[in-house]
Amino acid sequence: MEILPFHNGTYKTDPSAASSFARLTPSFSFYRRMAAIVLISSSRAKRGHYGDSGWAESSQDIMKALEHVGVTIEVTGVDHFIDLHVPCVFIGNHMSTLETFVLPGIIEPLKDVTFVVKKSLIDYPVFRYVMRSRDPVVVGRVNPREDLKAVLDGGTERLKTGRSVIIFPQTTRTPVFDPAAFNTIGIKLAKKAGVPVIPIALKTDAWGNGKHLKDFGRIDPSKKVHFAFGEPLSVKGNGAGEHQRIIEFISGKLKEWGSGYALRS
Repeated sequence: MEILPFHNGTYKTDPSAASSFARLTPSFSFYRRMAAIVLISSSRAKRGHYGDSGWAESSQDIMKALEHVGVTIEVTGVDHFIDLHVPCVFIGNHMSTLETFVLPGIIEPLKDVTFVVKKSLIDYPVFRYVMRSRDPVVVGRVNPREDLKAVLDGGTERLKTGRSVIIFPQTTRTPVFDPAAFNTIGIKLAKKAGVPVIPIALKTDAWGNGKHLKDFGRIDPSKKVHFAFGEPLSVKGNGAGEHQRIIEFISGKLKEWGSGYALRS
């Protein structure tokens, strides 16, 4: 599978990737391309022909579709896990649908990975075939105790096979990063499995949340997309120190990027 063209652990959108015509109707142009990518991927997954390479490829196609309409994407810190020879738990904030679609194209070519997802995603029309093919850890978001058990048991099982896990500890996508709502479930998983954690700070509000269909909001190329990966952390004791370091990493990056991202202290 193709690895993005990183330079010293950094990827930046080539300015020539944008189409002048697509910039005029970014949402329409993007969703038209996105629909084709998802339909093809879903068809392949339904037939059992959608593996890790296919997932990474379609994710990178989504990235290209965003760049085609003028969205600029910057990824930093990939060098923190390129040479990490053990699986890990990626822990990040959750802002929009964009990271669910784009993170596989960044991580999967370098490190086998899956998500912790809510049950509705594996039942989502069309997309469910893609998501189920990735063997995600599924939570119901109804009973916190059951969700914790599902993450600890299912996540540990996948980590033991060498597959890393992406988890968003916030209960839902939100333009507000509230440390009090950023739970420690990822830390607990890493501790149980005996693997390191990699913090992810992200700013993805270029893909807005829709009013009626939350997954399909406005595409705004004026808002730059950022992904920043932090240094691996080994969980010690109850993990409180590592949890705080992740919060500080995300908060610091969001302040650095600015652009109106709300931060609740």
